[in-house]
Amino acid sequence: PRALDLNKLVTDKRNPWMAEKVMQNAHVQMHIWRLEAPMTELARNSDGDLLLFVHQGSGALFCDYGHLDYVEGDYIVIPRGTMWRLAPAEPTMSLMIEATNEHFTLPEKGLVGRHAIFDPAMLDTPTIDADFRAQQDERTWKVSVKRRGQLSTVTFPFNPLDAVGW
Repeated sequence: PRALDLNKLVTDKRNPWMAEKVMQNAHVQMHIWRLEAPMTELARNSDGDLLLFVHQGSGALFCDYGHLDYVEGDYIVIPRGTMWRLAPAEPTMSLMIEATNEHFTLPEKGLVGRHAIFDPAMLDTPTIDADFRAQQDERTWKVSVKRRGQLSTVTFPFNPLDAVGW
């Protein structure tokens, strides 16, 4: 067992790829990330899925699939290749877990069946609502893309989160 004081690592970073790395192995990387203001650019991970555990704070996630509000204690799963950004209503600290070259799956329920760790019927999904439409604009947006551990930037003359439905 290890006890890590992550409060010493936490600094405000607008870009999730600059978050402090806590630990890693061949299958997963764990980062601690604090965000006090809305992200000014979008992020996209081509290396694997992301899981954000919101330790403190609340706000909104905007992604290819729509808008989703989050609060303290929520888990947010962001599939590989999804463009996204967070707009915190209050400073947000999260544990960011990246499944490197892998993806997250639901555990086998086994004998417990519907009494498993959580009820999938309680999961929320992003929606295209008024808040999602309101964040669309015509200013220049950058997308910070992480691929094979390297960062590159793609620039759009508009907000690429402009979906109308799937």
